[in-house]
Amino acid sequence: MNRSKAFFLNGGIGRILCAIPALEKYAEESGDKDFLVICEGAVDILKGHPLLDQKTYDIFHKNLFHSKLQSRDVMSLEPYRVWEYYNQKCNLSQAFDILINNKGVRTLPKPTVMLSKEEIIQGKKLIDEIKNKIKKEKTIIFQPFGRGIEHIDNTLIDKTSRSIEYKNVKSLIRKLQKENFAVILMSEFGLDLKDQKYTDEVAFPEGLNLRQWASVIKHADHFFGCDSVGQHLSYTVGTPTTVVLGPTYPINTSYPECEYFNIMDLGEIDREYDPIRITMDERINRKNELLMNMNEQIEEFIINGIMGRNTDD
Repeated sequence: MNRSKAFFLNGGIGRILCAIPALEKYAEESGDKDFLVICEGAVDILKGHPLLDQKTYDIFHKNLFHSKLQSRDVMSLEPYRVWEYYNQKCNLSQAFDILINNKGVRTLPKPTVMLSKEEIIQGKKLIDEIKNKIKKEKTIIFQPFGRGIEHIDNTLIDKTSRSIEYKNVKSLIRKLQKENFAVILMSEFGLDLKDQKYTDEVAFPEGLNLRQWASVIKHADHFFGCDSVGQHLSYTVGTPTTVVLGPTYPINTSYPECEYFNIMDLGEIDREYDPIRITMDERINRKNELLMNMNEQIEEFIINGIMGRNTDD
């Protein structure tokens, strides 16, 4: 007799989000009515999900092993170790689907995130307040830094090189303001803007959880960011998005086939795949660490892309 499964998910919210479509497929196709999802990180993003909410537990749930896991097969999911993923044949959601459902690379729906009425209203209220305060009609959420960003000796450093360089962040904010955007910074770190001539202040909401950020992004006019959780939330809620990638491949970490996604791939020519969660290779990290550096021309190209001014000519 086949035992029910318990799927373990680790990492950040972006990984949890990307696993949702594969878990939905398992619930619909497998016949396993008693499977569980165990989150080694945050579980909030699954609140209210019609198929997964009642099946999801965090790792600290009391008596979890004896009451739930001992009778099930435990499955540790690591999508970065899927052949199709590290050979650029699939994205993160599809890698989860291969691990969970073993049906090859297939088209998957967007993740389901059930925002409450209160969360939706709060997100719109925050956007309206920022528009009123900064006196702009358009809002753009800007997430310049990835999860790997660290504050070291008064400098922001991302050892994974996925974040936008600090000097470019300041310049891009100024350019976005000139395009009549109210800029809303999605970041754990504030920015020192005293040395720049900004036309307006930058909104920096503090204390928002990622469900609240999903609602804010949903009501914004545009999302702009690096390879981090914000782009996954933006994809989920359907907001027009511009993503800047360097050391990671668009097919792996973003949504190049999505009609409302515009991907600026700065690493297309010189990037080498970093086998994260498989091996550690300092040589590759050093090779890729300058890929997110931008000159004035690249910054202008990105701004023109956000504004829809780029053409194929």
